[in-house]
This record gives sequence, structure tokens and C-alpha cells, in this order.
Amino acid sequence: MVDYLAKQLMLSSSSPRRAELLKQIGLDFSVSHPEVDETPIRGEAPDIYVARLALSKAKVGWTDGFISLGADTIVVHEGKLLGKPTNADEGIWMLRSLSAQTHQVMTGVAVYDGVRNESVVVTSQVSFRSITPAEAQAYWQSGEPHDKAGGYAIQGLGAIFCDKIEGSYTAIVGLPVFETENLLRSFDIDTWTMRANV
Repeated sequence: MVDYLAKQLMLSSSSPRRAELLKQIGLDFSVSHPEVDETPIRGEAPDIYVARLALSKAKVGWTDGFISLGADTIVVHEGKLLGKPTNADEGIWMLRSLSAQTHQVMTGVAVYDGVRNESVVVTSQVSFRSITPAEAQAYWQSGEPHDKAGGYAIQGLGAIFCDKIEGSYTAIVGLPVFETENLLRSFDIDTWTMRANV
């Protein structure tokens, strides 16, 4: 039987936003930086894809003595995945594609203890106002969208384009804290024992 009380939490992610969200809810954790192949499998549905990557990161980042938490976030518009833009043209195109449109943000979260794994995918709807070419250019030049799925950050300057959200704000940022807490509790983990400064 796994002694969860003796386990520590490992965030298997290089995202500073996910670390900030875990700190926000008071959890004490370590961080690993897993490297996984993020190439979609041909015909793979977006929700299956993001769940697979979350679990892959959790498994790669796992080490003995830890409960590993992996996550991945994607933007889906008209059935197509929008990853991180590779250059200015792509970043500006992404933002202009989302202009005056509603898109989906999917975040997969997985927990792995070395034997057992559980995962969940949270989907939120995000509606953007109309974005002019000049705004898209200026936003790219700000540097913020360069490493963000879909080419924007809702927790930053990108929030000025967001007209409406339906779903989890923290999932859009990168880690749905409600569902993450529930996943950890499904492993019979008393999350209060993991909380720092509480």
C-alpha cells in the first residue's frame, strides 16, 4: 500500500504559471522539467492529445518518494490545435484568427504515484473581441505571446482581448486548481499536509 502521507508533491512542468497557481493554493512542492514528444498522433482528438501529454509529463517527471503532477494546455479553434507560435507571422496570424471568435482552451491534468495514475481534461470557452492588425502586431512585439499556446496569455496583457469566459479561469492559465485538488484527494492525499505557510 502506498503511504501517501510520506510522499511529497512534484510538479512535472516547466511552466512558471502552473507553479504560481500551486503556490496560490498553498501547496508545498518540488519542480521537475520533463521533456516529452508533443507531436500529435494522426487523427488524435484534442482532449485525448492533451490528456496523453499531461500523463506523459507526470510519468517522466516522477521520482521515488513523490506524487507527480503533470499538465498540458492547448488552444483549439474550429477543430484545429493552435500551439506556440514559432515566429511573428504565425503569432499574428493566430491572434487574428481568434479575433471576434470563440475558441476552446483544454487543459489536461494527471497525477502519477509510480503505479497508479488518474487524469482529467477541463475545457473552457473563450470569446475574443475584434482585434485590429495593428493591435496584433503590437501585442506580438510585447514579447508576451512568444511561448504561449494559441499565441496569447490571458493572465497578462492578452486579457484585454477577452470578452467572455465560460469555464475555469485557472485552467486557461494552465492548471485548474479545483480539479487538481480533487485529483490529489482521489489518491487519499490530505492536501492540507502539503500546504506551505498555512
